[in-house]
Amino acid sequence: MARPRRTIIAALALAAFAAAAPARAQETLKLGLPAIPPVFVTVQAFVAVQEKLFEKYGVKVELRQFDSGANAARATLAGDVDFAISPTPLVVNMISNANADLVGLYGYPHPDWLLASMDPTKKCEDIKGQPVGVDSEGGARSIALNQLIRSCGLTAKDTQQVALSSNVGTAMASGQLNWGVLHIDDVPVIERESGKKVTSVVDINKVTINHYMTLTTKQETAAKKRDALVRALAALMEATKFINDPKNADAVARAAEPTGRTPEDAKASTKMYIAMEFWPLSGPGLDQKTIEAVIDTQKKVGGIRPDKTPVTYERYVSFGIYEDALKLMQSKSN
Repeated sequence: MARPRRTIIAALALAAFAAAAPARAQETLKLGLPAIPPVFVTVQAFVAVQEKLFEKYGVKVELRQFDSGANAARATLAGDVDFAISPTPLVVNMISNANADLVGLYGYPHPDWLLASMDPTKKCEDIKGQPVGVDSEGGARSIALNQLIRSCGLTAKDTQQVALSSNVGTAMASGQLNWGVLHIDDVPVIERESGKKVTSVVDINKVTINHYMTLTTKQETAAKKRDALVRALAALMEATKFINDPKNADAVARAAEPTGRTPEDAKASTKMYIAMEFWPLSGPGLDQKTIEAVIDTQKKVGGIRPDKTPVTYERYVSFGIYEDALKLMQSKSN
């Protein structure tokens, strides 16, 4: 009987050692968010913070806001943040033109861009030579503008781009601008504040196949901080499940406060975005056909320079971190 007794004692000693051992130190990551105030896609990250989902998965994530998704991507390259939510066409161009050390981990596939006017008589071709609100020249709204007005034979260079970060709607509501590139959740706010109807001149989903945003990091960071990125992505994915549960509508509206939306506007916007699966519930949100369509469009509109070889889909995406994040999230829910 001595051997079983020694086995039990050894097992108890091992358990005591494990309990006494220090917990794994939480690694801190910095996540870059697009626009000031941040655009609505960032609600996923704010929910993860508010509901302590990053802590649940054993990682610390600091949210850093940039005046555009373009600058968030550049900060990722510079090492100022570890990963960022940035416009897919922009990241495609950065890798294609400069072999930027970026790779996509997860995507937000459905763009909601509108070319809009405060004048109900305006048509697409009327924008030629006119001031139009964008985030920054070369930023997400600027790239979307190029794609939107291709439908009437124009490019962004045919307009006067006015850089306003995410404050395009405010400028339109106050009468400072007649034209702007908007998100769909900008429209009801502008209409309420201005007392005027916003005219949707061109909807991007009616003129081109597009992809909105990519959660991107440096390839070097993906290797060095892989475990932390897996944990952070699992938390963001669980935040998506939280957003999609109707009973959490009030909590999501509270989390959306940094976007500048009122609770009522946040609830209405969340419903619209859930309906279009803005934050993907199944899969990594980086469909090959869609990404390759973006690459092709950027080549056609000049985002990718003629002397450069466009990035391939295989180079653009890396699914290993997503796959491990999915397994981790599933293990936590069992």
